[in-house]
Amino acid sequence: MVSFVICLAILVIGYFTYGKVVDNTFGPDDRETPAVRINDGVDYVVMPQWKLFLVQLLNIAGLGPIFGAMQGALWGPIVFLWITFGTIFAGGVHDYFSGMISERNEGGSIAEVTGKYLGHAMQNVMRVFSVVLLIMVGTVFAVGPAGLIVTLCKNFGATGFLATTLFWLVLILIYYFIATFVSIDKIIGKIYPLFGICLVIMAIGVIVGIYTNPEFTIPEIWTHLYNMHPSATPVWSFMFITVACGAISGFHSTQSPLMARCMKSEKQGHFVFYGAMVAEGIIALIWAAAGCALYEVTGGLNTGLAAALAEGQSAAIYDVCSRTMGGVGTALAMIGVVVCPITSGDTAFRSARLTLADWFKIDQGSYANRLKLCIPVLGVGAVLGIGNALGYIDYTVIWRYFSWTNQTLAMIVLWAASMFLYVEKKNFWITAVPATFMSAVSSTYFILAPECLGGLVNGKTADGATVYNTAVAYPIGIIFAIALLVIFLMATKRHSAKAQA
Repeated sequence: MVSFVICLAILVIGYFTYGKVVDNTFGPDDRETPAVRINDGVDYVVMPQWKLFLVQLLNIAGLGPIFGAMQGALWGPIVFLWITFGTIFAGGVHDYFSGMISERNEGGSIAEVTGKYLGHAMQNVMRVFSVVLLIMVGTVFAVGPAGLIVTLCKNFGATGFLATTLFWLVLILIYYFIATFVSIDKIIGKIYPLFGICLVIMAIGVIVGIYTNPEFTIPEIWTHLYNMHPSATPVWSFMFITVACGAISGFHSTQSPLMARCMKSEKQGHFVFYGAMVAEGIIALIWAAAGCALYEVTGGLNTGLAAALAEGQSAAIYDVCSRTMGGVGTALAMIGVVVCPITSGDTAFRSARLTLADWFKIDQGSYANRLKLCIPVLGVGAVLGIGNALGYIDYTVIWRYFSWTNQTLAMIVLWAASMFLYVEKKNFWITAVPATFMSAVSSTYFILAPECLGGLVNGKTADGATVYNTAVAYPIGIIFAIALLVIFLMATKRHSAKAQA
């Protein structure tokens, strides 16, 4: 269990050290923030720092650092390294700059900010990409909780409409409409801190339960530094895609502008953005440790965890919580698997509204203007969600692309942050290095993943197992990443030439 403690300590130390380096590189000052200057009482609302932190944590976390971390634990304790160093050098940097650059640009959505530094063509791509992604996230996090609530109701003997997915889905969508429409401090600012505290308490309860039960042992990295995945799925780059929330996630860049519009001072950014990401990394580390500690290992492979996850991710969460915390854990798990995805869904729809508002320059101060965007955004979500609940629409396959698109979004945002730092004559390597790394991750995964090009380049064994063509994918991924770095450096030279002219 020593390696877990070391990784936990590195995360905490990383917040105070490298996190401060990142903050100093950006250079927050005493200028008037958009929340103070604009303050429309709807999206631009000053909130206290502690509330900003908890809301940001729940916006970016939800069930992401739980589901993803437990899936990542299939590779063994090697996932601790990705969570730890990914959070410090990639995820924290990504979240900080996506929030602070937005703050410097009137709280603009990530599509508008990206376009400013990467060009108009990329801006339009990001606009469409962001809206589609956010509506998809919001819809999935409506259908999922509805199904979970139905399961809980049936377990308690409920029948009739209370045991139908459609009923609960409609209720959730109604809540989403209200949360998307009203001022951010009316619902999100009031209830999110409470749910954020529940998320933290659940994680603390799990790790305390592990350490107080002699039956559980967290394996050490140095004795398990090999691929423990039962399906022999390669560590690179599948693990780096699977564990997004808790290491680095592009979805966070769509959420950071929400809090950028609510900060009283730029100097709050280190705690709110980088700090929330470190907190998420700690939560992910705990759940990855649970996945490694609680389940049987056969032949050096995490077969027990694979079997638990095969029963459903929600069922696995229930199992972990009940085994580590007993009855209290079960209650917290019920809150976690139902409430946490809902909190990600409503902010996804809210971010979609704001992205469209920034795109089409529609002021959101009036009720009428907000309705113009809330109705179509939630309307599309309702069609997709209800269609799925009734069996007419199956977008499970589409959702499989989310992992790749999510990390690709993070890659693009890091490149935009690099150009921002270059324009500001600051050290752009703190974003360019993780941008290059994530470029290699995304391109390699795109080649190997079955839902992408994997069907064309991979092979099969006699028993049907996938043989991943890493000999082709790895070099192409590296070349692609280097090519993007070269393109970026050439772009900086062109910018310098224009500035001098």
